[in-house]
Amino acid sequence: MHQKQPPAPIPAQLTRMADGTIKQLNPFSGTEVWTVPGRANRPFGATPPNPQPITDVGRACSFCPDRILETPPEKARIVHKANGEAKILRDVAVDDLAEPWEFRRIPNLFEIVSYDYWVKNYDYQMPTAARARMERYISDPAGRAHVLAVVEAKARAGHMDRAEWDALDEYERLQLALPFFGGGHDLIVARRHYVDGATDDSQLASAGTLSPDEHFWYMQLTVDAMHDLYEQCRYVRYVQVFQNWLKPAGASFDHLHKQLVAIDERTVNVRMETPKVRENPNYYNEACLNYAAQQNLVIAENKNAIAIAGFGHRYPTLEVWSRSAACQPWEHTPDELRDVSDLLHAIHAATGTHIPTNEEWYCKPPDLDVPMPWRIHLKWRVSTLAGFEGGTKIYVNTIDPWSLRDRVVPKLLELRAEGKIASDITIATECACHPNPLRYNPNLQ
Repeated sequence: MHQKQPPAPIPAQLTRMADGTIKQLNPFSGTEVWTVPGRANRPFGATPPNPQPITDVGRACSFCPDRILETPPEKARIVHKANGEAKILRDVAVDDLAEPWEFRRIPNLFEIVSYDYWVKNYDYQMPTAARARMERYISDPAGRAHVLAVVEAKARAGHMDRAEWDALDEYERLQLALPFFGGGHDLIVARRHYVDGATDDSQLASAGTLSPDEHFWYMQLTVDAMHDLYEQCRYVRYVQVFQNWLKPAGASFDHLHKQLVAIDERTVNVRMETPKVRENPNYYNEACLNYAAQQNLVIAENKNAIAIAGFGHRYPTLEVWSRSAACQPWEHTPDELRDVSDLLHAIHAATGTHIPTNEEWYCKPPDLDVPMPWRIHLKWRVSTLAGFEGGTKIYVNTIDPWSLRDRVVPKLLELRAEGKIASDITIATECACHPNPLRYNPNLQ
């Protein structure tokens, strides 16, 4: 009888060379990253030059409240109630779109994975509830006019000329609106384009300028949409959630929004991590969180989440990990979700408004039989990949993890003292840093 072999040792993720170069190895992807001395001191994140006066706060872009009919019919919204809490509303009629809201869930006009992809590859049929919602919406003359106007704008953006559009009858035009009601690429859009009281266009409303409560509502609506996309289509194997902030990070508009894209396979990251976790169920604790604590890279924590300065990333990366035993965000308790939200909000606030960032969510696919903790990366897009990286597949990250920690921790302390982030967050040396902080591993529960 063969005895099970112990898990392979985890290689060193951080090596400091004699000249000060720091070599990093990502324990999950194997990505190799170098940080060269002196390059971390470059300034970035400054206020854009020549800010212009704001002429119309509510009409800066198509996501703004006064241009609400330029976006497709919303799937849901979250509204602020008088008791200070928030409520998700669905199936909002066209006449009620102008009512107050905090965040809206709307279809993406230009899908990464299109509605036709699901129809032509899987014979996907729009769910009965979604089709009924479409019928209700277009049965209202104002709703039908809204849908047709957005469909025409999308067709024109896709280079359909006037003659082609005029040749379509109304039924054919409405068929082009099916992705608005049954598609798998959604946006979660914030109400503000600028902070309250802004006077110039540099005063953008980023995730860090929200209050902790507002950020929690933002997260609630996103997690609700994520779960719904899985429920809507049986062929979905993964829903990728991400946020591109500012145009250098890939944003179409400098207006706060998240994106959710349903795909029909597991991600490359999941496929790379699965065998590691099969071999060592405690891999995420041992290879990342325990190691981060030993290297003094834990920057903040609360009861149900922990934030670290990440290592082995192409860009400087802050990571927020859920401690919950539940692997899916919608399976978290309200307190667990709130704690993840509070830490994510805090590192956004510490990052500031003018640094381009990508926020990326990593979760266990629902059909995977091994547990994986929910984690979120916030990547600072402060460098440009070039020929060296392409040729060597060794990436030059200008800020090493300790320098990233030292930039963020003082700002977190300042923000907490000012009451701008959650008060129950412990920071840096205040953190307990107990071993195995993640409870996803059933052997630790």
